[in-house]
Amino acid sequence: MSRRLARESAIQFLYSTDYNKNENIEDMLEEFKEDKLPDSMKSEDVKFAEEIIKGTIEKLQDIDQLIQNNTIGWTKERIAKVDLAILRLALYEIQFRNDIPDSVAINEAVELAKKYSTEESGSFVNGVLGKIIRESGIKGV
Repeated sequence: MSRRLARESAIQFLYSTDYNKNENIEDMLEEFKEDKLPDSMKSEDVKFAEEIIKGTIEKLQDIDQLIQNNTIGWTKERIAKVDLAILRLALYEIQFRNDIPDSVAINEAVELAKKYSTEESGSFVNGVLGKIIRESGIKGV
């Protein structure tokens, strides 16, 4: 459950970066860790959240290209910002983290979409991630 809280925090941060594009990411991350992370988070979960945030931002161009290539009729700008943050995080975990099984990354993404976005978002996120895994040659579930 604690990694879920770390992922929720990471989604909140990634979501905020879409609205603060001109801000320094390192400064935003320090402020986020000081002010926005739940006090109940263990230090290893804070570290995990920071790793997945930084990793997602570092690989953002590759991740966004995957999303763009696999969402016919959906530009990045048309996807709900919350769903986009969730997709970005899940794709980072799937493509660049060998310590997280794809099925876990997908399940967590779907649950986060159900919790933080619209009623249809869980299905949308699941469909996009499934298509990307099937058609892009990313390591499979």
